[in-house]
Amino acid sequence: MTTVLEHTETSNELAGKYMGFKLDEENFGLEILKVQEIIGLMNITAVPRTPDFVRGVINLRGKVIPVVDLRVKFQMQPKEDTELTCIVVVQVTMNDILVTMGVIVDQVSEVMEISPEHAEPPPSFGDSEADRFLMGMGKFQENVVMLLDVNQILTSQEMSFIDAVSEES
Repeated sequence: MTTVLEHTETSNELAGKYMGFKLDEENFGLEILKVQEIIGLMNITAVPRTPDFVRGVINLRGKVIPVVDLRVKFQMQPKEDTELTCIVVVQVTMNDILVTMGVIVDQVSEVMEISPEHAEPPPSFGDSEADRFLMGMGKFQENVVMLLDVNQILTSQEMSFIDAVSEES
């Protein structure tokens, strides 16, 4: 059972600035300090024999970075890319090594300031994958926002694979 003190500590840890984005009609947030930049959708080179959620790699100013499709990773219904679809370039820590990768989102919204009173720990979904990558839930402008831990979106095995793809390209 969670105590009030534990809930308050978690809420304080979750408070901060998040880059908001949408997948379908759902609102998500990534810690703003993990976001390197936001770029429009560009030519993505498919890499053979990669998991479904790896769309491929892009050349970003001379650096090849892997690109993950969050819709596919989160097992959401496929959707055609639109003019609002973009790539959020993030810094992910894997085994104390900083890895740059892109994540495809349907639409970037805005930078959100989540205060402690509008942040809470995530509900438990049993033994689901969401328990790993969902840091918490926030409330912003009457919407519930799922706060993602970018370091946990991919498993360590998937991250090792992503790192290998970026080194090979």
